[in-house]
Amino acid sequence: MQDWAPVFISFLLFILLSPGLLFQMPAKSRFIAFGNFQTSVASILVHTIIFFSLDAVFLVAIGVHIEFGN
Repeated sequence: MQDWAPVFISFLLFILLSPGLLFQMPAKSRFIAFGNFQTSVASILVHTIIFFSLDAVFLVAIGVHIEFGN
């Protein structure tokens, strides 16, 4: 059986943590803005750090496994 956890968790985190989709941190005029569909270099860097941190927590520290098949 194959472990699909890295694929699904990384995909979901990538979608949810895209800068400007649900939130942007830091925003242009505030610390956080919700649903503004804008981005900046600073917010891309912050969201990248958050993405890799959460990905490492779910896949390495907690050890989530999702298996399909026989």
